[in-house]
Amino acid sequence: MRALVWHGKEDIRCDRVSDPEIEHPRDAIIKVTSCAICGSDLHLFHNFIPAMMPGDIMGHEMMGEVVETGSGINGSIKKGDRIVVPFTITCGECDQCKRGNFSVCERTNRNKEMADKAFGHTTAGLFGYTHLTGGYPGGQAEYLRVPFADKTHIKVPDSLTDEQVLFLGDIFPTGWQAAAQCDIEPTDTVVVWGCGPVGQMTIRSAVLLGARQVIAIDCIAERLSMAEAGGAITIDFKEESVIDRLNELTGGKGPEKCIDAVGLESHVSMGQPDTLLDRAKQVVMLESDRPHVLREMIYVCRPGGIISVPGVYSGFVDKIPIGMAMNKGLSFRMGQTHVKRWTDDLLRRIEEGQIDPSFVITHTVGLEEGPEMYKVFRDKQDSCIKVVLKP
Repeated sequence: MRALVWHGKEDIRCDRVSDPEIEHPRDAIIKVTSCAICGSDLHLFHNFIPAMMPGDIMGHEMMGEVVETGSGINGSIKKGDRIVVPFTITCGECDQCKRGNFSVCERTNRNKEMADKAFGHTTAGLFGYTHLTGGYPGGQAEYLRVPFADKTHIKVPDSLTDEQVLFLGDIFPTGWQAAAQCDIEPTDTVVVWGCGPVGQMTIRSAVLLGARQVIAIDCIAERLSMAEAGGAITIDFKEESVIDRLNELTGGKGPEKCIDAVGLESHVSMGQPDTLLDRAKQVVMLESDRPHVLREMIYVCRPGGIISVPGVYSGFVDKIPIGMAMNKGLSFRMGQTHVKRWTDDLLRRIEEGQIDPSFVITHTVGLEEGPEMYKVFRDKQDSCIKVVLKP
């Protein structure tokens, strides 16, 4: 089969690889009908995430048709079913899964000892990601083996298109969790840093959850326009002071809820000196991530407020004003997404027409065009916000 394969930093190729096979009774094989390039994939593309190996198949946003099942599936899915595959692999039986904490499943990371050393305790296995999370082949391919498939799936109706439901596997529940863990109240101002695909879903989730006003921060015109269309007040951080504008919009009190949909690769610019220092530290291996957004959120957030972090961080950050956060009484909530916790509700909202997640798609291409689209997506060329691949 064809698949997008990691060969090293900024080197993704469309290769011929072996077809997946059933390896365990709880496995299933799907024929991938749609997959996507995610911002998290760019962290792998830039080699910011450790423990990638040449030959790893990329991709963790995918869906398709079940073509084979193992003997232990017990009818939960069957050949011909149309499913979205969550990026988090879940057993459904461990203590964390029973609590709904699916992204920290205790059983699905097949490199548990490595994860225990890196994180203190293992997290769930993830598709198409680092070997710290199991090294499972990803879904930017013609076929995919789904481990623990009796639990790691979302059945979708034929009445909805791939484009409407594909993002149930990652960015829609990621944006929803980012907003939901803010405990949004009708009087709240919610600010979202980053208007990429996750930021766009977060904006619309905050609106659906009833925030009084939602504010979106970015510097890319197309992203800001899409955010405004979703109901947000926008701030271009290259054109105006984020701090001054937020004070103006909140009567000087600051927003109650702040969401970091950027993560480790904050934009580097002369107007933000700390980002220049972070980039220099990255070059000499003194820091792994650029946490400008975290610093800014801590500074502007209203005392007693909540900071939510769906953006991915990979390792170590510097100059975080923890004393400021402590004295302001801020709460931090973060983590990979517990996808299956949210998807029944989100699928219902799609079916009822409350939201159509396909709004975020700007490019649809064949799998063979994937390597070039990684660069287009990274460089924000051709007004690119979200790329869907059709194997």
